[in-house]
Amino acid sequence: MRTPACALALCIAAVTGLASGAAAEPPIKIGVMNDMSSVYAVGGGKETVEAVRMAVEDAGPVLGQTAEVVFADHQNKPDIGSAIARKWFEVDGVDAIVDVPNSAVGFAVQSLARDKKKISLFVGALSSDITGPKCDATTTQWAVDTWSLAHVMGSAVLKRGGDRWFFLGADYVFGRALVRDTSAVVEAGGGKVLGAVYAPLNTADFSSFLLQAQPTNPNVIALANSSDDTVNAIKQAVEFGLTANGAQFAAYVLFLEHVQTIGLKAAQGLLLANPFYWNLNDETRAWSKRFEARVGHPPDWDPAMSYSAVAHYLKAVKAAGTRDADAVAAKMRELPVDDFATKNGKVRIDGRVLRDIYLLQVKKPEQATSKWDLYNVVATVPGDAAFRPLDKGGCPLARAAAK
Repeated sequence: MRTPACALALCIAAVTGLASGAAAEPPIKIGVMNDMSSVYAVGGGKETVEAVRMAVEDAGPVLGQTAEVVFADHQNKPDIGSAIARKWFEVDGVDAIVDVPNSAVGFAVQSLARDKKKISLFVGALSSDITGPKCDATTTQWAVDTWSLAHVMGSAVLKRGGDRWFFLGADYVFGRALVRDTSAVVEAGGGKVLGAVYAPLNTADFSSFLLQAQPTNPNVIALANSSDDTVNAIKQAVEFGLTANGAQFAAYVLFLEHVQTIGLKAAQGLLLANPFYWNLNDETRAWSKRFEARVGHPPDWDPAMSYSAVAHYLKAVKAAGTRDADAVAAKMRELPVDDFATKNGKVRIDGRVLRDIYLLQVKKPEQATSKWDLYNVVATVPGDAAFRPLDKGGCPLARAAAK
């Protein structure tokens, strides 16, 4: 029989154990929000969820527990994206949201995350305003943005003689920001902007928009849209004969599967500005082989950049020893970004991640050595040249730091 003292000790131990369990913090939780069913699902969607899971697995325990991953489809609607984010933050305990293609949805998520003191890891939200006038301490932007796309692509096409531009843009904040930023580059470089038209997202028939380009006789048809919209616009522009006079396309956001859809014969020579290509070097090929084993094909830049963002975030949480958003965000800016996809990267005070951007050109059919060997690297643009100077973006944090 147990003595009263022994029984008392056991009771104390049990109560202490219960209290300890009750006080334990939940694991870090990361929400992947993107398009999983529509125009932006290709090259991202659930493939990006898989890449984030890889980042969590590679990170191991964070604050004593393995991080958790949740995901949702924002359907390219800001109100839906905002509702998902609010539930994640207020009910589900999500600490950080990653990806968010569609800048309009990105702005809604950014505003809510700022108010709730949560972390935004934007990859697919590309408006340069995110780290410009709308910048905040807990938001980072990991891939390209409209400023970098405009300057890397605009400068390259101008050097190749493309000086008469007509824009076909997506009719929301991303497309309009891309036309704005590229127009400034074209005009500064001595080129001429002949016009711009804007089509609704996920448009099937671009004929009425493309017909407006014909009378202007452009030598550059700039597609300030993305993904399936870009593919459909290219196919229909060729059908209308807009490239018969030698006009070239400037396609800003196009993924490997899209090039496959167009075909190398039609897409050869097309220029792209990408933050990642799976076939760059031994490190990118090794990680891409792991990804392909899970998904069935090599990754495009959205999954790779989402992995990089989450890996760096979890590294910062470990280093800070807390999930507190302000402390983690400060640590993210302090630590270098260094992984298979990003070398010598840096998170600037405005949240802009400085990293190399690659100017890629679609290969000729006879140059491809495999199904996914699609690009030649034309140039590597270092981060400090690829992205907008800190003092030119209008970020309040940058202005305050400069005083």
